[in-house]
Amino acid sequence: MSAPPDDQDPSCDLGPLATAAEAAMMRSLIDPGHAMHAGRTILEAARRAGDPGVQVMALRAMALAARELGDLEGAESYLRAAIGTPGAPPERLAQARLSLVTVRTERGHPLQALRVAALAWAYLSPLDRAKLDTQRAVALAHLGRHQEAIASCDRALRALVTAPGTVDDRKFLAGGLLNRGLIHSYRGDWDAAMRDLTACLQIARHSGLSHLARLSAANLPFLAVRRGDIAGAFKHYREAEDTLFGFPERLATMRADFAGALLAAHLPGEARAMLSLAVPDLEASGAHVALAEARLKLAQVELLTGDPCRAKQVAEQAASELAAQERVSWLPLAQEVVLRSRLALEPITAELIAELIACADEMEDGFAHRAGSAALRLAAAEAALAIDDHPTASAQLVRLTRHVERRERWMPAGTRLTSLASEPQARQLAQASQIPVPVRQHALALQASLQEDVTGAFRAVERGLAEVSERVERFEDPSLRAHAARAGERLAAFGLGLAVRDGCAEEVLEWAERWRAVTAPAHACSLVDPGRIRAELGAAALVEFVADQDALLAVLVTDERMVLRRLGGVRQVGEAIVRLRYALRRGFDAQDVETAAAELERLVLRPLAPELGDRPLVVVPVGALHTLPWGALPSLRERPVSVAAGASAWVRARQQRGARSGGPASVVAAAGPDLVHAQAEVAHVLACHRGGREVPGRIAAVLEALGTADVVHLAAHGVFHARSPLVSGITLEDGSLMAYDLLDVSRCAGLVVLSACNSGMSRTPMEGAPLGLPGTFLAKGSSCVVAGLVPVRDESARALMSTFHELVAAGQAPDAALACAAAKTGEVGFCCFGAGDRPL
Repeated sequence: MSAPPDDQDPSCDLGPLATAAEAAMMRSLIDPGHAMHAGRTILEAARRAGDPGVQVMALRAMALAARELGDLEGAESYLRAAIGTPGAPPERLAQARLSLVTVRTERGHPLQALRVAALAWAYLSPLDRAKLDTQRAVALAHLGRHQEAIASCDRALRALVTAPGTVDDRKFLAGGLLNRGLIHSYRGDWDAAMRDLTACLQIARHSGLSHLARLSAANLPFLAVRRGDIAGAFKHYREAEDTLFGFPERLATMRADFAGALLAAHLPGEARAMLSLAVPDLEASGAHVALAEARLKLAQVELLTGDPCRAKQVAEQAASELAAQERVSWLPLAQEVVLRSRLALEPITAELIAELIACADEMEDGFAHRAGSAALRLAAAEAALAIDDHPTASAQLVRLTRHVERRERWMPAGTRLTSLASEPQARQLAQASQIPVPVRQHALALQASLQEDVTGAFRAVERGLAEVSERVERFEDPSLRAHAARAGERLAAFGLGLAVRDGCAEEVLEWAERWRAVTAPAHACSLVDPGRIRAELGAAALVEFVADQDALLAVLVTDERMVLRRLGGVRQVGEAIVRLRYALRRGFDAQDVETAAAELERLVLRPLAPELGDRPLVVVPVGALHTLPWGALPSLRERPVSVAAGASAWVRARQQRGARSGGPASVVAAAGPDLVHAQAEVAHVLACHRGGREVPGRIAAVLEALGTADVVHLAAHGVFHARSPLVSGITLEDGSLMAYDLLDVSRCAGLVVLSACNSGMSRTPMEGAPLGLPGTFLAKGSSCVVAGLVPVRDESARALMSTFHELVAAGQAPDAALACAAAKTGEVGFCCFGAGDRPL
């Protein structure tokens, strides 16, 4: 996290040179360039005057300015020169060491920083010691010694709150609050963190310490994410970017911290976008502590987003840097990424399993990493089962579940642990309480399946998901609830795997829906029974795709039956989709598109053809199928097709559309910049709908329209970020309307039409339901979104959209209108998301 700058304790009796040096140190916070120049001038004058004390002060001013400018190496060089000044007063040398504590911490040597602090302590005044304590706290926090860090801040704040009240005193008081707030956030105490940050901001603003106030505000993106306010976090981030422009090291540190919070919130793609900006700047500025932590986060992100080779390389580099910094408590986290990467890259061996177990043991010894230790121990058990090493697997599963057996057998409710168990047993049970619910229940399910107790395995999974849901319900903020729900993802996937092996279509559909509710909680809703789905479908069919390791399966639901079919391999289907998208994107001749489309249809639809017939279709994709322009498949041309996040989500979307029926629909359209045909397209759209109106192509106007209109049409450029879907957007006159801008919208238009290239694209790093713009609109209440999945020429988009709106205005449902418009224009790059089978 971003720590405040340190400064000096001004003396009451200063000569002219010393007064000037004091002013330069104060100036370093506001205008570091000017302070650097002044420090050099004062240093030369002090050398001519033979005043070593002022020399030290001038060098400190230059060091503080260099730190503000992101030159940590230069800052340390000036402070080393200050400490080496012959004949300087001990108290001035101690103050230089006070400044060096922060710089050594930031350069990657927090333990050495504590040693520097110890050398300074004896020569500092009580007030300076309090200021030193605020800096020691940062070093302690980076070493993982959070309790000591909090105590150091508490001790400092007690002294600073009664200090004389100079600007310098107030600055350190605010800085101590900032540091303590950040340490609270490391420990997960968000309320305490926000209290301290708020107090820091108030003191900084009241005292005119604008830079410190801005630095405090720069930590708000991190805290906003951890408190569940994703939309607010991105707004704070945009403000912080402007605030910290010109301070590359601080801006990079803020981005790295924000990335850590996004990673914890199950948004690895967005975290990666931040880290790709932060790491190079941290390298350039020599901020080695923040750099090592950022590399570790980047390694975790690379693993989550499907690049274990890169994850392993980055984790090994992070481990090397952390070891050089003597930050041993961080090393197991880097080793965990290395081992998980090897699991994905190498054949499983007994030696690799032993290393996994050893790392889990090491993580278990540190209180902060016990949850991660349990998850790694579960991975070791699964790896052991993969090579039929049942004794090793059973031993690890027992360590994850033995406390459950004890509690169920003999522990009365409310009984103190120490009253019934020996001290070692009590310690083991206390450690067991740190095992996350999904991990514990997953282990119980694995144990049951090893005994061929399928019913018991399902029961363990259901209990685990129920416990996760119960905990989720305690959170009032919907974003925070969504993040908490993701904790059950692997457990839900295990339940889905059990259902697939059982082979019952109805059971697979139920567990596929349970899994989607966890992996894409923004679209989650109450499960709908098959009878209700059939009633809503009428003459249509629903196909829900399921990935089971390397196999792709489909559950097909019609009014007559429900069947489970095994399709092509996941990898084979993914490669076929890439070929089709490439042919469409490059504008190859019709034969290239036909060949690729026919091959893909053979893999994903032909096994379903007898039951599917020529029915209108609702598809629920998985994995790479989210990027498939379904209208390009031969049997789906001219057929109404809707792409849904799940069967239950589709039913809910139909209900939302039905609830808004009655009276003519209000239609709004807007044109973005740099599109030749955008204005003409908007004019034609509005001519199709009586009472339609145009709004400016600006973010605020479009957001307002989304909250009031029934139909919103946007003709603009679209930008899709595959690795960070929430920063996908639509380009408007005053910037991009991003997916994250929609997160705090209370109501969204029932039909949203995005006449923009790639605006319908989604990528699901965690294999969940649609992300990107369509999924965000649907999650915020839209019942149907029409968007492009491949680049489309401006004139083709205009022709398609003109025909589409003519048909919608004439009474056709959006999915049927899109199919008909695509057939007439030959443009198959758009899809209908949500429930598109009801006319306006």
